[in-house]
Amino acid sequence: MKKLMLVIAIMCLVVLPGLFANGNSDNASDQSEESPVLVLLIDNATSLDGIKAVAAAFESKTGVATEIELRPGSAEGENLLKTRLATGEMSDLIYFNSGSLLTALNPERNFVDLTNESYMEKISSSYKQTVTVNGKIFGIPASSSAAGGILYNKKAYRELGLEIPMTWDEFMDNCQVVKDAGKTAIIGSYKDDWTAQLFLLSDFYYVQQQVPDFAERFTKNEAKYATTPAALEAFYKYKEVQERDFMNSDYLATTYDEALGMLAEGDGVHYPMLTFAFAALTNNYPDQVEDIGFFAQPDNAPGLNGTTVWLPNSIYIYKDGENVDLAKQWADFYVSPEGLAIYSATNKADGPFVVKGVDLPADTPSGVLDLIKYFENDKTAPALEFITPVKAPNSPQICVEVGSGISEPLDAAEKYDRDTEKQAKQLNLPGW
Repeated sequence: MKKLMLVIAIMCLVVLPGLFANGNSDNASDQSEESPVLVLLIDNATSLDGIKAVAAAFESKTGVATEIELRPGSAEGENLLKTRLATGEMSDLIYFNSGSLLTALNPERNFVDLTNESYMEKISSSYKQTVTVNGKIFGIPASSSAAGGILYNKKAYRELGLEIPMTWDEFMDNCQVVKDAGKTAIIGSYKDDWTAQLFLLSDFYYVQQQVPDFAERFTKNEAKYATTPAALEAFYKYKEVQERDFMNSDYLATTYDEALGMLAEGDGVHYPMLTFAFAALTNNYPDQVEDIGFFAQPDNAPGLNGTTVWLPNSIYIYKDGENVDLAKQWADFYVSPEGLAIYSATNKADGPFVVKGVDLPADTPSGVLDLIKYFENDKTAPALEFITPVKAPNSPQICVEVGSGISEPLDAAEKYDRDTEKQAKQLNLPGW
């Protein structure tokens, strides 16, 4: 009897581990057959509705889910990205800025080169410029664009018999007609001082067209606003507007929200602003939003009329990730007409998408649609901030001073240049 029990015990020791091993093997097999999950790392301030909608559609097509991982924004978030890239603990997909900040993440080392992807032929050159390093393209646009220019009241234009100005002089003539009619020609909202920058920032299209290498030389400390006539011109535009008394008398106390109200109600006829303002106009003035249009800030440079564009942030693919091929499929779907249609159904566009052949939704404000012609005719240029890390931290206050007549244009430009020098030295940029 004891021998029989010993034999049974030995058999149990031999057989049971095998049974458990087979069970584990089956579980491992089941797990290996599960589709991988792509992880997208994104800052915690970005609206996720559109991205989640596209990701859900991709999952329904491929079975591949997308997990959203949040990170802090601003400098803290950028430092986190650098740390994770350095340690190799990075997600498959990374949402980050387009433009000059991209180089800080060493894209040639860390991100997949997307230059030869078929969809790149449909993406606008102004956008690709902002995600290109040493001739290689690394990002896809994450949303629509926005533009800086003049928001105007179309109803007032019809009543006054005005046409869209193609030059700065024509714009000033229109403003005089508006002023003579007893309305505010140009709305100033300097209480929110960032809004005072629009004449300067929107004018960069003309700088780039006349001095194509300005941004590159500006970054190297070889070009200045004060000594480049095409760049200096923006400061003189402030002077003319102020001297001809085209702004509302309380422009120093008027806020951005109040300015939108003046524009919507027709008390003011022109407002230098970015097209993202159409979102607020749609929400706060739904009955008047179709009275608001957009045109490019004009210039007197012969034959030139175009708009400066604020390009979307981008999504990049981690080069050393485990799911690079799937991530590339995800990117392909995201920028397809189907993907962007899904995105725009939940996130309203501030301007055209930078992908050709993608239409804006039918309920897009007509003022946003006014931008399309500039994109179709390649009359756009990225804002300076997208193509150089050199900025003037005190730009808002400098623009308030020149816009209110406290500073002369040349003095303001020289002050702007000195302000950029401080930051460039902090960044240890060559040439400074």
